[in-house]
Amino acid sequence: MTRTRAGDVALPKICVVCGDRRVAWTTPRVDYCYECLPGGPFTPPPCRACGSDRYYSSGLCTACHPRGPDRIESCVGCLAWGVTRLYRSRCWSCRWWHCHYPHGTCACCGRDSVISERRCCRLCFETARVRQQPGRQVDLANATRFGQQLFFANTQTLRQAPHRRAPHTPAAIERRRPLPRIASIGHDLAYTPVAWEQLTLFDIRADPVVIATRTGRADSELMSFCDQVVRDHAVEHGWSRKQTNDVRRSLRLVEALQHTPGGTISASAVVTLPALQANVSVISTLDVLAAAGLLHDDRLSPVERYFNDHTGGLPEPMTDQLRVWFDVMINGSTQPPRRHPRDPETARLHIAAIAPIARYWAARGIDTFAEIDRDDIITMLPAASARRHSIEQGLRSLFTVLKGRKLVFINPTRAIPATGTNPSIPLPLDTTAIREALESSDAAAALAVALVAFHAIPSRHLRVIQLTDIIDARLTVAGREFPLAAPVLPRLAAWLDHRNTRWPNTMNPHLFINRRTAPRLIAVSRSFAWDQTGLTSQALREDRILDEVNATGGDIPRICELFGINVDTALRYTRTLEPDLPPADPT
Repeated sequence: MTRTRAGDVALPKICVVCGDRRVAWTTPRVDYCYECLPGGPFTPPPCRACGSDRYYSSGLCTACHPRGPDRIESCVGCLAWGVTRLYRSRCWSCRWWHCHYPHGTCACCGRDSVISERRCCRLCFETARVRQQPGRQVDLANATRFGQQLFFANTQTLRQAPHRRAPHTPAAIERRRPLPRIASIGHDLAYTPVAWEQLTLFDIRADPVVIATRTGRADSELMSFCDQVVRDHAVEHGWSRKQTNDVRRSLRLVEALQHTPGGTISASAVVTLPALQANVSVISTLDVLAAAGLLHDDRLSPVERYFNDHTGGLPEPMTDQLRVWFDVMINGSTQPPRRHPRDPETARLHIAAIAPIARYWAARGIDTFAEIDRDDIITMLPAASARRHSIEQGLRSLFTVLKGRKLVFINPTRAIPATGTNPSIPLPLDTTAIREALESSDAAAALAVALVAFHAIPSRHLRVIQLTDIIDARLTVAGREFPLAAPVLPRLAAWLDHRNTRWPNTMNPHLFINRRTAPRLIAVSRSFAWDQTGLTSQALREDRILDEVNATGGDIPRICELFGINVDTALRYTRTLEPDLPPADPT
């Protein structure tokens, strides 16, 4: 077992294959657990200390290993015996003290610990409670006069007043009948938000003093329920302690800002938290609220925000017509012209093509698309075929919908012949740029470039590669299995070392992760790591296929098998060998 400093044992690394269990041993270093060891799986041996079958790492079980999750220790706050490292060696009460009270010097025992508003640590407070006289206040001044009383963890409970027996009348029984609850998610607690909503009369900036007072209060029913959800989510996604505390802090803050106490929490309120307080986690908080069924997502989608940004300032009739068309694009339509919902990216491209033209027409005094004729459209069409095709597609979609909704008299695009597009010609990249990207200091960028440069993996497949897809230096992508090239292996090892060091507790199964995806189970975006290279995944993939085409003399069957592309796509690349040939007959 490696030691970071005197008496402190380092936490064993996570297995690089399963991403769940700790490595089998650390000296000499190994990156696999017993079940994932090459040539296995192997059955872990019994604990060499107690003989238990709950193997953890380095020959010890979860209870005997110094960094094992079941190792029993004393609480760092009150010195009570019976806690584990799961919650940083704190008992239940000290965890609450740690979140609500500051660090300081105890006025009773002089210990550096978390102290209450009466400047005493929890150990002295519990010692004083043991000697508390009935009907008298806790005497903290004499708490340690006869020493301190140690105790077992999680056995101290608050003293409660005796309950009066409730009457057994039918009305009383009806009042005590539990209300319908939201279904619990992995635990016994449940919560039902109120059915009413408090409307806002004035938007007033929150007072920091009031917010601090509200967030310092004891847990409400809502926070108790959410705390259980946070724990479940943290275990499922491998959150760090800081990540978990940031989410708890965000939940307390957003509850203090609620206009409707006990109601659902709007996503727009969560988004504004970073402007009010540091050390908050917006995305993870939204995930927790969604998992708990308490999120009211009132945010606009990215494509809706894009639409509003590009259509602002247009005349009202024109804006209303664009809104009708946009609604059909996003949500589809069951009335003529019937349409399925389009991809948001398609809608965004159409908006980008239509918006500048609509602003030009509005500047000329045109208030509605009903005034537009064929000549107006032809005037706005550029000579470049690609740009011309994009504008034609956008305007054709717009006027088709408006004509079907009887918002325009005619469809002026019907009399305009469609412009074809010239297929792009694959071009090779500068070899120097590829070499520089392969030697990038960013381990993720270097690995991504290597995988595309040597294996031509598309970006849509690259981002979803999982750790279990790599076994014995062989990669499985989209149903194809092939050995990794020799230059890829050291870059893969460098990225895995960085990944395990940067996010040791992540449960994300994907090979590529970042700060946003590490605490979740989602894949990175297609643009991940490519901003650091100066290259694009598509251009690098085309360069690799062109290189193979030149090396094989245009062997189409080999090209199709090697890169998983169809014959038409392969022909697009092989035509670069004889660029003067006429294009193939599409029939």
